[in-house]
Amino acid sequence: MNIYRHRIETARFKLSPNCDARPDPTDISLLVIHCISLPPEQFGEDYIDQLFCNCLQPDAHPYFLDIHQLRVSAHLLIRRDGELVQYVPFDQRAWHAGLSKFKGRERCNDFSIGIELEGSVNQAYTQQQYQQLTVVTKLLFAHYPRLNSQTIAGHSDIAPGRKDDPGPYFNWHLYRNSLRL
Repeated sequence: MNIYRHRIETARFKLSPNCDARPDPTDISLLVIHCISLPPEQFGEDYIDQLFCNCLQPDAHPYFLDIHQLRVSAHLLIRRDGELVQYVPFDQRAWHAGLSKFKGRERCNDFSIGIELEGSVNQAYTQQQYQQLTVVTKLLFAHYPRLNSQTIAGHSDIAPGRKDDPGPYFNWHLYRNSLRL
């Protein structure tokens, strides 16, 4: 697995329009772990792709009536089976963190990479997801030198009280142990 032109070559690439230029493209210094399922608690459909690409149909599910107009994205999605999807090149700012703060710095989208896990705060993640997340994280560490084990946070860490993902079922101990180089 390699990164070329700020894209993981083996990832399925589906460009999201929900991104823009970073204030400083060399300042990639935070990795944010999220989770998403659409509709909530359901997996395996292409609704996440649709949401991130602004083509989610509001009549496809009642839940979508409230979210179909959101303009959000992430750099990566890791599906339940480990499939890797990239929506935004890493040198661009994805719109994943919202109002956020990490170690005194606000506007985390400016300097972070957002990774969504297909999942829920109410369920365990799959072994395939942890394996893929480990591989991707090590690749990002190698390519972006300001990223390291101290610059990883959950969405709940950078937006406390507003967000709760990746949730209590995310095994931080397993993930951090897998990163020991």
